[in-house]
Amino acid sequence: MSTQKTYTVDAPGAVLTYDVHQPDTPSDLPPLFVLASPMAASDFGQLLEHLGDRTVIAYDPRGMERSTLAPDGEVSAPIHADDFHRVVEAARDVIGDGPVDVFASSGGAVNVLAWIVDHPAELGTVVAHEPPLWALLEDRDAQRKVAAEMVETYHRKGYGPAMAKFIQLVMQAGPVTDAYLEQPAPDPAMFGLPTEDDGSRDDLLLRWNMATLPAFEPDLDALRATTVRLIPAHGEAGEGTMARRGGEALAAALGVEPVVFPGDHGGFAANEWSPDNDPSAFAARLKEVLAG
Repeated sequence: MSTQKTYTVDAPGAVLTYDVHQPDTPSDLPPLFVLASPMAASDFGQLLEHLGDRTVIAYDPRGMERSTLAPDGEVSAPIHADDFHRVVEAARDVIGDGPVDVFASSGGAVNVLAWIVDHPAELGTVVAHEPPLWALLEDRDAQRKVAAEMVETYHRKGYGPAMAKFIQLVMQAGPVTDAYLEQPAPDPAMFGLPTEDDGSRDDLLLRWNMATLPAFEPDLDALRATTVRLIPAHGEAGEGTMARRGGEALAAALGVEPVVFPGDHGGFAANEWSPDNDPSAFAARLKEVLAG
């Protein structure tokens, strides 16, 4: 069992909301920061039920759920990384000094690479689970073209048509080919998405993250030389999908083998789209990996 308290910290162009879960029995284990992008703290609820043996931080990225983002606010991998740093520093009165461990998934596993380079002394073990690392993929140019078209579609037609393109991309098994680029745009209704444009343009993923994340180039030399224990990882499901290939490519660039976790891209949560995911098994694997 654990006790949750919620805090906020100011950042340039944003106010970040984060939760600290503390075990009822004091623990000698390092604090663990679980994060993703664009997913928020609430998306880790099932996983946190199985991590009550340590202090855990979870947060909402700028512009998601309880965290704010100014209308003219900026978002990029380095900015997200600076937000991670600000959350940890703000939480020091609760979590104490010393390095924190990190489980970072999806876009968060890309952003955390910038944090490792900028503030390595803050970090112990970092698990980078399924990072969509455009820069390391053989089809990076085609992938970046699809991402740019997605952002353009969002600004022109709204959420439904753009999100349909995003879902189509993440479901793609294997590199993006000319045939993929030439296919008709997917119908939002196929995925239960709205077909009418409600006029909003404040979606963190489609307005901000997809406009900047594909351009991020990790500093591989710095990551190879870091004192941080960096562990690339991917799910056992979803072979050939872009995020899994990102985890595999990061591992290859670092000269290590990727660690395999149960489930798919979001293996830490079971839901209507992935009912076979097992958060308990995922947490057990995470504890094993963090322990070394």
